[in-house]
Amino acid sequence: MKRTKTLVYLGILTTLSIVLTRLASIRIPLGGVEAIRIGFGQLPVIMAGIYFGPGSGALVGGLSDFLGFFLNPMGPYLPHFTLTAILHGLLPGLLFHRSSQPLRKRIFWSIAIPQIAVGIFLTSYFLHSIFGIPWNILLLPRLVSASLQIFIYFYLLLLLSRSPFLSFAYLQDSHQ
Repeated sequence: MKRTKTLVYLGILTTLSIVLTRLASIRIPLGGVEAIRIGFGQLPVIMAGIYFGPGSGALVGGLSDFLGFFLNPMGPYLPHFTLTAILHGLLPGLLFHRSSQPLRKRIFWSIAIPQIAVGIFLTSYFLHSIFGIPWNILLLPRLVSASLQIFIYFYLLLLLSRSPFLSFAYLQDSHQ
């Protein structure tokens, strides 16, 4: 029963990530390529990693990107960005579950470190390598969007964690 419940949650988070990424994001092109995306599509991926563990976060991130591409392609399929989606679920789960800091700090750093490492640097590296977009054009807008997303995701996760059905204690107790 617990396994089925977890799969249902992960399916919902995957679907939510696809919808939020593909339909409810602001896309900013640079050099003819979508270089900046501001939205909430990564939040369900981060939630999967934090609530259900790094493997679940990686699964939701990878499936969201892969299935999202086939449902609503936005350019050619590039596995580089599936990797970044996987990391956006894997890293928050690893950081959250391996930290002994207070809950608020664990949530914040579980969001901030992947957003900086993957969202700013790795994604910029791929955009530069694949499409030749200059670093000086990529980094400042990505830094601004990642900073906004860190604080928005942190605030939303704190709000959601107060819900009786989405509290960390409820989900962790029901899935151990």
